Amino acid sequence: MTLDNAFARVSDFEPVREELIETRRYLHAHPELSFQEAETAKYVADKLEGWGFDVTRNVGGHGVVARLTAGTSTKGVAIRADIDALPIQEETGVDYASLTPGKMHACGHDGHTTMLLGAAQYLARTKRFDGTVTLIFQPAEEAGVGSGAQAMIADGLFERFPFDAIFGLHNHPGAPAGNWLMRSGPMMAAADTVKITITGKGGHASRPHLTVDPIVIACNLVVSMQSIVARNIDPTQTAVITVGVIKAGETSNVIPNTATLSLSVRSFEPGIRKILETRIRKLSTAVAEGHDATCVVDYLHGYPVVVNSETETEFARSVAEELVGTDKVSTCHLIPGSEDFSYYLEHKPGSFLRLGNGLDSQILHSSKYNFNDESLTVGAAMWARLTERFLS
Repeated sequence: MTLDNAFARVSDFEPVREELIETRRYLHAHPELSFQEAETAKYVADKLEGWGFDVTRNVGGHGVVARLTAGTSTKGVAIRADIDALPIQEETGVDYASLTPGKMHACGHDGHTTMLLGAAQYLARTKRFDGTVTLIFQPAEEAGVGSGAQAMIADGLFERFPFDAIFGLHNHPGAPAGNWLMRSGPMMAAADTVKITITGKGGHASRPHLTVDPIVIACNLVVSMQSIVARNIDPTQTAVITVGVIKAGETSNVIPNTATLSLSVRSFEPGIRKILETRIRKLSTAVAEGHDATCVVDYLHGYPVVVNSETETEFARSVAEELVGTDKVSTCHLIPGSEDFSYYLEHKPGSFLRLGNGLDSQILHSSKYNFNDESLTVGAAMWARLTERFLS
């Protein structure tokens, strides 16, 4: 038996292509937001139980963990898919569009879930591996804080369902469907959110000398913050500070008492993450005090950096190259978006992969985004083959 025939191939999933598309489109039409994924979790768990998996429901909320053992090895591998949707009004115009106003799968989690279900069905039927595969269907990836990964870990994921390494993926708009992108080390950014409240002294717009204008201070601070990355971070490194919100005042002839700024801060190294926080805090205080105002900085740490381990990433690369050919596997650039898969990687070795969603795909979180069904068989085959190879 050749290496190609010994493990799962994309062609093995052609007979179930339409079934995968039907599953994905059902999930697309029935989106549920973070922490509300009860029906999605039930749909997933029922399928897995029907295929013979040992299924545990309600792990860290609506999380589902399914395990299947074959052979005698104690080795284990885990694969994770996210199941939640976003609070966006869909504008795709497809006939399987969201049936719930204001909610849609605008990030492709419907596709991620379907691909892992496809692999699960195949693995349950063939059982061509030696060890235990753990499939994690995670809620609340989009939560930003207190996410599904954190909740499942706190609920004893690693202790209750032991495994040696973990893998996951996200679709990648702008890359050809069926192509894989991988990267060892830092890959996706840490994402922190900052709210800065500046308190001055309000008054009449015609008498600014009797006030301490928080809007002027806020504008000064926005401009001053542009120097943090430019003059504090090594030019060979990457960091982002974006002021997304400025709020102050209600009318043109009144200087308000307060102004608030909301920032998104992205970084790829723990040391740089710390520098950014330190400089934002110091600069905010200094600018406010320099204008006889005060400020309060609420710094909320979001998801940490996704750091892929080298061994597992190279293993995944070899599996992908076997599956689709070397010309369809490339190195991924740094991605300033964030992912709570990072929490798993703080505890276990593993790798987070990207799967092309098409050159003309709408961007993630767009009301017109749609997962590319052409990737379903490739993704399912990847997870099946990776499991067989890891547990061979």
